[in-house]
Amino acid sequence: METNKKVLLSVRDLHVKFRVRGRILTAIRGIDLDIYDGESIAIVGESGSGKSVFTKTFAGMLDSNGFIDQGSIIFNDDSLNDTSVELNDEAKKEIRQINDKLDEASKFEAGAEVYLKLKKLDEERELAKKLSPEEEKRLEKELKEAVSKATNLENEKMVLGDRKHREKRAEVSRELKEARARVKALQKEKRAAEKAVLQSFRQDVRRSAEFERREKELREAYESLVHGEISEETRERNENIAKEVYLSCGRFPARRKKKLIEGLIAQLTEAMKCGRDLNDQDVRSRVFEPVTFRVHLTDETPEKLHGFAVTNLATLKSQQDWTLVRGQRIATVFQDPMTSLNPIITIGKQITSVIMKHQSVSEIEARRKAIELMHKVGIPHAEERFDDYPFQYSGGMRQRIVIAIALSCQPKILICDEPTTALDVTIQAQILKLIKDLQKEFGYTIVFITHDLGVVANIADRVAVLYAGQIIELGTVHDIFYEPAHPYTWALLSSLPQLAEKNTRLYSITGTPPSLYNEIIGDAFAPRNPYALKIDTLVEPPMFRISDTHYAKTWLLDPNAPKIRKPEGIEDIHSKLIKAFNIQEI
Repeated sequence: METNKKVLLSVRDLHVKFRVRGRILTAIRGIDLDIYDGESIAIVGESGSGKSVFTKTFAGMLDSNGFIDQGSIIFNDDSLNDTSVELNDEAKKEIRQINDKLDEASKFEAGAEVYLKLKKLDEERELAKKLSPEEEKRLEKELKEAVSKATNLENEKMVLGDRKHREKRAEVSRELKEARARVKALQKEKRAAEKAVLQSFRQDVRRSAEFERREKELREAYESLVHGEISEETRERNENIAKEVYLSCGRFPARRKKKLIEGLIAQLTEAMKCGRDLNDQDVRSRVFEPVTFRVHLTDETPEKLHGFAVTNLATLKSQQDWTLVRGQRIATVFQDPMTSLNPIITIGKQITSVIMKHQSVSEIEARRKAIELMHKVGIPHAEERFDDYPFQYSGGMRQRIVIAIALSCQPKILICDEPTTALDVTIQAQILKLIKDLQKEFGYTIVFITHDLGVVANIADRVAVLYAGQIIELGTVHDIFYEPAHPYTWALLSSLPQLAEKNTRLYSITGTPPSLYNEIIGDAFAPRNPYALKIDTLVEPPMFRISDTHYAKTWLLDPNAPKIRKPEGIEDIHSKLIKAFNIQEI
C-alpha cells in the first residue's frame, strides 16, 4: 500500500481461536495488515468483531483458552531485533559442541529420501489401526452435537432456579439426563469401534508381515546411506548454524539457554533427516520457530557475535522474550483506568516499579523519571501527588497515569483499547489530544481500538474496519469517511447520531453478527446487508483494490456487479463531519 514508510508490524493470514466449553470459537479469520512506523491506525467495529482479540495477539495478552492457529506477526523493531553475545572461552566451547552435533546429524541428510518413506510407512500403519476418516468424522459430529445439546440444557437449568419455573426445570432436567446418556452412549460406541478396528489389524497376520517386510528393507537401505562423510560446504554451513543457535539462545540464563540449545539441535537434526534445505534462509527460520526466534548472524569479531532477528510474535513462547516486547516495545492503555491501576499501591510506586523492571535504574532515578512523566501527561503538582492512591484521582487523571505507565519505557507501539469510553465528553477530548501530542514527542505508533467513529475522525491516519474477525475495509480516514465502499461501513456511518437530521429516525443496523462457533459461508455480513447479492451467500469475497490506500472486501466491487450507490444519508457527509466532530481542515 505505502512504500515510503517502514512497516513496523506485518500481520499475515492470522487465525485466532478459543476453546469454549468443548467447542472452538474462531475470533480472527485470516487478517492481513501492515502497520507503519509512526502512524495512527484505528481498528473499528461492533462489539464482538475481534478488535481487542486482534491487538492482544501482538501484545501477548490472549486469554489462557485462546491460541494462534496459524499466521505470522512480524515485528520489525531494530532495538529488539539487534542482538549480540560475547565470545568468551565458555561460549566458544559451547559453539564447538553444537557444531560437532550438527556435523554428526548432517550424515542423515544422505538418507533423507528413504527416511521420508519410513515415516510414510509408519503413518500408513497407524491409519490402518484407526477408524476410516468418514466413520471418524460421523462419530465426532454426532458426539459434538450431543455434547453441545447437553451443555445448552445444563445452562438453561442453571437459569431456571426459582419456584416459578419448577415445571420447566423438571422438564429440562429430564431432557438433560437423556442428553447425558446419549453422550455416554456415543462415547462407548466410538471406543468400541476403535477397539474393533485395532483388533482386526492385529489379527490380520499377512498385513502385519507385509508392513514388517517393507520396514526392514527401508531400514537396511537407510543404514547403508547415513554413515558417509559430509562435504566441506556442509561443514561451513553447520559452523554458521551453530553460531546462530548460540546467538539465538545467548540472551537467556544458563539453564534456560541449555534447554533451548538442545531443542534447536533436535529441530535441526529432524530437518536434516527430512532433507530440508537449511541453506534456504526461510526454511532455516521456520526450523527455529517452534523453539525460539532465529537470530541471523550478520558479522562477528574475535570477541563478539552480532546478528539481527526476525521476531514473529505469533510463535513467541518464552516469557523472557515477551518481557522484552510487552511494556518495553508494545504497551497498552485500557478502557477503564480503575482496572489498570492497583487501588492499594500509590500512583508513584506503580510507575516506578515498571521503570525499574524494564530499565534497570535505581529507585531515585525511577522516581525522577516518573515525576517527569506525570508532568508530561498533565498531572498538576506531580511531586506532591506522587504518593497519592488511585482513589484520590479523578477518572481523567487516572487515565493520564495509565498513559504515563504505558509510555514509561518509550514503546514503539501504543495500543489504546477504547481509552476514553469511561470518561465524559470533555475529558475524552483532553485524553485524545494528550495521546496525539505525546506521539509527536515520543514517536510511537498508535493502534486505536474503538467503535466511536467520532474518535477516529480526530486521531487516525488510517482505518481498518473489522467484522466477524476479518478486515472488510481498509483505507485512510478520507477513504473511509468520504468514499466508503463496504455496506457494513455504510451502515456504521449511517448509525452516527451526530449525522442524524432533525425529526428523522436514528438508523440502526438490523440483525446480529454471525456465530463464530460455526463455519461462515460467503460474506459474513450478507444476512444483515440490504444490498446483498446471491454470490454473497455462496462465496467469500476477495479484498478488492480501490486505490493504493483503499481496499474493501465486498462483491459490489466486482466489475460484473450491479452499480449500487451508498445510502443517501452519507452521500455528502463532508460538511456534516466537519461540524459534528470539529475536524480541523488543513
